[in-house]
Amino acid sequence: MRFDRRLFLGGSMGLAALGTGLNLPNFAKGSDISNPDSDQYAPDTLFLTWSKDPTTTMTIQWIGAETNSDMSIQFSLLNGQDAKSARTITKPYLNTDLKVFRCQLEGLTPGTEYQFRIGKSFPSYRFRTMPSKAIDEFRFVTGGDSGIDEHAMATNILAAKQNPYFVLMAGDLAYDNGKSPETFTQYLRNYSATMYDSDRRMIPMITCIGNHEVVDGYHAKREDSPQYLSLFDCMYTERTFSTLDFGDYMSLVLLDTDHIAPVAGEQTDWLAKQLADRQEVPHLIVANHVPAYPSYRDPNSSEGKKGTGEDQRVHWAPLFEKHKVDVVLEHHDHTFKRTHPLTGGLNDKNGVVYLGDGSWGKLRVPKTPDVRPYLAKVDQAYHMTLHTLQGDDRVHMALTEGGKVADVLATFKKRPSRRS
Repeated sequence: MRFDRRLFLGGSMGLAALGTGLNLPNFAKGSDISNPDSDQYAPDTLFLTWSKDPTTTMTIQWIGAETNSDMSIQFSLLNGQDAKSARTITKPYLNTDLKVFRCQLEGLTPGTEYQFRIGKSFPSYRFRTMPSKAIDEFRFVTGGDSGIDEHAMATNILAAKQNPYFVLMAGDLAYDNGKSPETFTQYLRNYSATMYDSDRRMIPMITCIGNHEVVDGYHAKREDSPQYLSLFDCMYTERTFSTLDFGDYMSLVLLDTDHIAPVAGEQTDWLAKQLADRQEVPHLIVANHVPAYPSYRDPNSSEGKKGTGEDQRVHWAPLFEKHKVDVVLEHHDHTFKRTHPLTGGLNDKNGVVYLGDGSWGKLRVPKTPDVRPYLAKVDQAYHMTLHTLQGDDRVHMALTEGGKVADVLATFKKRPSRRS
């Protein structure tokens, strides 16, 4: 079976105004691209994510009105061969009359480009699966604390220009606070409009939870995060912490810093096992929202209240050090920061580096290294971090507004390799 190639000539919606230079489909005057009955249906919240191995799967999601129209996903290799159809399920987009549309593609070929369309609609979209091995160089982008204003959009555009394989947003995506569906929906519109690489491929988004995803920020229940978990329950089906394994070469350990799951107890026990089981993985990276080593907030307890990151320093940092985690990505403080390699909070060349601190679209003035000796470098700047990986090696580059390089760090694997 082959698709009519005319159906795969379209591009992505909503990008022309942002100056990306993409070739967009010619929509008929007056056509309603938000109408699921239209043959030019192109939802403005469409995005990609993963809940299983990114080398062989892809999850396609969007938000829209309930419909009887064909919302299945038609997909094929980029050249139109091996065409298939996959069923799309719907579930409530809580606190609204809208639905979450989700399609899980499995059995894909690693390191391969695909195209897809929704039902019989005209526009088509492209994506690529992650490579099966980390032999060739690949890159991804991380950050946190976005929001939906012009600064967040500018960082989106900067991130997309790096041609990353994916973006990892570690908490505080939209600032909906568990109460504003429209705010979260606008975040998705912004992401959907900007996150395409120079070859018009969609850039998938991986996330973990932050305080602004839940009502009142901390010690919440799953129902207190209605928008975030409407969409990312595919990754966090029962618990709000998880590990995403990329073949056998990279593992992202995604944690919940006491927003729904407490730091101590079950999550710490789970973390110990996850890290122990992945000692031979070349790239073992942890991401969470609240920093163990904050650049703005006070790490010290005061008047019976714990300092920022205190629980992580007690329960998690010793595990990161024991299992020689390559780097910890943390956010929440709205600055750029890099710590020294740390063991027990002290500078140690064999310790763990913590990168962050969550200024994708929010900003504060950081404390200086003379005040916080664990800090190696800080800056008051909107930023994202570009990670370039090849073999066992990594380079982490912090980019601020306009693409200025704020910092470059190389890290090297400290655990035994299965190839040794």
